[in-house]
Amino acid sequence: MAAETLESTTGAGGGAAAVRRLLLDNGALTALIVLVIAMSALSGDFLTTDNLLNVGVQAAVTAILAFGVTFVIVSAGIDLSVGSVAALSATVLAWSATQQGVPVVIAVVLAVATGVAAGLVNGFLIAYGKLPPFIATLAMLSVARGLSLVISEGSPIAFPDSVSHLGDTLGGWLPVPVLVMVVMGLIAAFVLGRTYIGRSMYAIGGNEEAARLSGLRVKRQKLAIYALSGVFAAAAGIVLASRLSSAQPQAADGYELDAIAAVVIGGASLAGGTGKASGTLIGALILAVLRNGLNLLSVSAFWQQVVIGVVIALAVLLDTVRRKAGSSPGAAGAGLGGALGGGKGKQAATYGLAAVVTVAIVGATSFLHGGTSSTANPKVGLALSTLNNPFFVQIQSGAQAEAKKLGVDLTVTDAQNDASQQANQLQNFTSSGFDSIIVNPVDSDAASNSVNAADKAKIPVIAVDRGVNKATVDALVASDNVAGGELAAKTVAETLGGSGKIVILQGQAGTSAARERAEGFAKGLKAYPGIQVLAQQPADFDRTKGLDVMSNLLQAHPDVQGVIAANDEMALGAIKALGSKAGKSVQVVGFDGTPDGLTAVKNGTLYASVAQQPSELGRIAVRNALDALRGKKVEATVKVPVKVVTKGNVAGFSG
Repeated sequence: MAAETLESTTGAGGGAAAVRRLLLDNGALTALIVLVIAMSALSGDFLTTDNLLNVGVQAAVTAILAFGVTFVIVSAGIDLSVGSVAALSATVLAWSATQQGVPVVIAVVLAVATGVAAGLVNGFLIAYGKLPPFIATLAMLSVARGLSLVISEGSPIAFPDSVSHLGDTLGGWLPVPVLVMVVMGLIAAFVLGRTYIGRSMYAIGGNEEAARLSGLRVKRQKLAIYALSGVFAAAAGIVLASRLSSAQPQAADGYELDAIAAVVIGGASLAGGTGKASGTLIGALILAVLRNGLNLLSVSAFWQQVVIGVVIALAVLLDTVRRKAGSSPGAAGAGLGGALGGGKGKQAATYGLAAVVTVAIVGATSFLHGGTSSTANPKVGLALSTLNNPFFVQIQSGAQAEAKKLGVDLTVTDAQNDASQQANQLQNFTSSGFDSIIVNPVDSDAASNSVNAADKAKIPVIAVDRGVNKATVDALVASDNVAGGELAAKTVAETLGGSGKIVILQGQAGTSAARERAEGFAKGLKAYPGIQVLAQQPADFDRTKGLDVMSNLLQAHPDVQGVIAANDEMALGAIKALGSKAGKSVQVVGFDGTPDGLTAVKNGTLYASVAQQPSELGRIAVRNALDALRGKKVEATVKVPVKVVTKGNVAGFSG
């Protein structure tokens, strides 16, 4: 019926109706074409070979995860655990190879086996335990992430050099992650379109009861389906860790949502029975193009989330319109090629036509940017670990004020504490020809590859607040987190007269700031044997978590007399939990000297904050970036002094 409608429409309305039908039948592809054209028109930096390769690299991990999720969604399931399983698999590989002396080949097998085991547990709970897929995989999300943190002890583990080559390039230009993505996509396409298990996925997703009555062993098939998802998650984790040269216990956090979004944008139905590998790849590319383009256009990180959400909704809405318009079954997709055989040539022709149209229109828009790429002001990129923390917001404010004063065109990005996302942002700065880069690393090891790439491109790099390991930066502008931690410990110990019971609220596990400040706390407390540490718990640098963790600790330790928090946000949460005890029977010391923290110091609820003067960090970083760009000598390490701010000296302090 759909084919008859298409023929009659083409005959009556001519080519316009045929084009309209072609676009409706390929909603995700249409969205990708529109995005590429729009980004090419809006940014002269988008349509370059280096940047397009960046887009491929940035899509790789999401796409590999999404290929595995495609199997699950086609069978009317869901897998929320793939991001955590990816992190766990990479952690197992790095831990076994570098810390346990296991041969690398066996370590890789162990990593893949970890993914398979996680998938089998998911499948068993769903098929035999009758748990809803959402609940079973949500539980695995937490278990896998927790195991990753336990194995790594919350710290990144160096990745074996032989495996790290997966994050390199071939011939100096072709990224290996892109090749891995293509290979995994072909495998996914083959499984969906050419194997018994692939046909089983569509049968189970279309009507599970009918599939069972027709003789299909549904329970066994679900075990295999979730195991396959685990294999692809393990592969994605290995590729991600290779890019970062380290296994990060917090890696791929939230990536399961991107993977599911890519599958749905690509035309799959959450109700099951529909989906294809090529559509999933297009969905992953849409997300990568969006993030890349919005970074190049200097769109606020907060607005980027809004834009991405809107585009996801529009892409799915377009797919819904297509379905209501009566598209052909082949377009809806029952495998990689939709309908193999007769539909295969049609699908290839569609993609070929799309490529020709895109190249033609993009080529035309490129003339808009001819000769306009250079600007009078130096272009400097500032890659911050997060803007969801007042300390880093103050770094941004100081940097922006100094950039305005010096006539610098400053672009700020927010990595949201995701080392992989920050690597993407740094790559965008490098490929877009920024004159200088300032980086506040999410993790000191994970930023090394991106900084080395900038060094090769002769772009000066300034590190701020945290250093970069295994890479050369022109200058490090920072306070000493370890020294600051020692000061915080000394302050609380002396306030308690050298003896007393305290708790420590630690930062986000796996971050260098959390490790360094914890090291400083431990060093400082060694000089005070009378201080008893009742408990140490992470609260992720977050005020709400600080409130919750402190409330829990008070139940077990109501006699606590002091609190050391690794930042002011957690300290403020602890103060809320302590209520009237704060500043009276319990003394709280924070870290960072944020505006809210200093206000609490004035009010007497926060005894002290170890202030790092974040605004000054931002200002000095911009000045050093400009000096390095102009060939002036800059100091390898620029120390901004920390200061213990109490009620006695807070009036004269400004960050």
